[in-house]
Amino acid sequence: MKHVAELEGKKVLVLGLAKSGVAAAEILHELGAYVTVNDAKPFEENIEARKLLEKGITVICGHHPADLLDNGFQLVVKNPGIPYQNTIIQQAISREIPIWTEIELAFRISEANFIGITGSNGKTTTTTLLFHILNQANKHPLIAGNIGTVASSVAKDASKENVIVTELSSFQLMGIETFAPKIAIWTNIYEAHLDYHQSMEEYVEAKFAVTRNQIETDYVIYNADQETIVTKINQSKAIPVPFSLKNEQPNGIWADEENVYWKNEFFMERSKIALPGDHNMENVLSAIAAAMLLECEEEKIKHVLGSFTGVKHRTQFVREWRKRRIYNDSKATNTLATRSALRAFHRPTILIAGGLDRQHSFDELTDSLQHVKALLCFGETKERLADFGKLHQIPTVKMVENVQEAVKEAAAMSTEEDVILLSPACASWDQYPNFELRGDDFIDAVMKLSDEEAIEGM
Repeated sequence: MKHVAELEGKKVLVLGLAKSGVAAAEILHELGAYVTVNDAKPFEENIEARKLLEKGITVICGHHPADLLDNGFQLVVKNPGIPYQNTIIQQAISREIPIWTEIELAFRISEANFIGITGSNGKTTTTTLLFHILNQANKHPLIAGNIGTVASSVAKDASKENVIVTELSSFQLMGIETFAPKIAIWTNIYEAHLDYHQSMEEYVEAKFAVTRNQIETDYVIYNADQETIVTKINQSKAIPVPFSLKNEQPNGIWADEENVYWKNEFFMERSKIALPGDHNMENVLSAIAAAMLLECEEEKIKHVLGSFTGVKHRTQFVREWRKRRIYNDSKATNTLATRSALRAFHRPTILIAGGLDRQHSFDELTDSLQHVKALLCFGETKERLADFGKLHQIPTVKMVENVQEAVKEAAAMSTEEDVILLSPACASWDQYPNFELRGDDFIDAVMKLSDEEAIEGM
């Protein structure tokens, strides 16, 4: 860990704990800062705060005092989930007190270079895939950010031999000053998180922060099929490396229906890539580009691409059962994500969907239903989804009570070569605390399907 002299003796407020706040508080304390943590959870219920107090860190819990900033703080490190409209954050802005997320701290203390990966969709898959490629290629990668361990904790123990592959949200990127990854990846941009960001323009600007501080010897890999990104990337100083599924990219990476090309040279056949769908192909292209820039051996890249079947709950191949292929896409909590999943398949598909009813429209699915032979609906939205399915003449539409029942029904009505796909298009909170538990319930039901010839997936 680098010693950051400017933090020694500085009065720092860590606002909001959770994993990132705890890690930031401990590191700042170790660097010689005078740290105060403020968290809404009452002290008697706050295990993290009690541990920090034992280390000599000042702790204020249970509320956010209106006069908190009167204590002369010179820096605020906030939890990414705290919006900038928060009263204390607004006070800090008016007093011109710098506001970081712990990603900025991670960058300042790190001996290792960063790869920063952001976008509306595909961050986790790209991060995980690239980590596996770099690991196979002996590049000593570490994984951090929204996936894996808190970035500042990873950076603390990283050496110059490592490279830190970091998934970054717009929330995290809004809190940087100097953060500049050696390689930045911007997967895509869609309207999202406008309850946090005040406008689409602010959201785009937050994503652009992944490359804002890069210099002429850095690289930015970006989606050349999205005009918003292309326009914004022109403001970056980094070497641009575009990826595309639509057009040739002589200075980047692209794919047609059959093959992948790196700088207009044949790289590999698409049929040898395990991840299905165009949305995943975007993730694959950006991961290949980063790996090639880091001089990974092509054969090792191809080996990982041939075996990597996805991140859990994200179009995850679960199992082949009686020649049916079964996928868990529980992370699809909106219609856009479900549309991408449906477009990944061309076989007859049984779609399992439903969940929390936010009264959103399912119309975005309309042009992706041609190969859906059956729709099984569960949760609060089951009646609306059933009406939608009948309106669009899906041959079989049935309402069920839960995911376990849906799996049994799907197995019973399926035939050889079918795809059975859980892609709910809805949040999970009507029946499950989170999409992970919903996906686990699905996997459990799928693995209970009995057949001597069943082949378990990865």
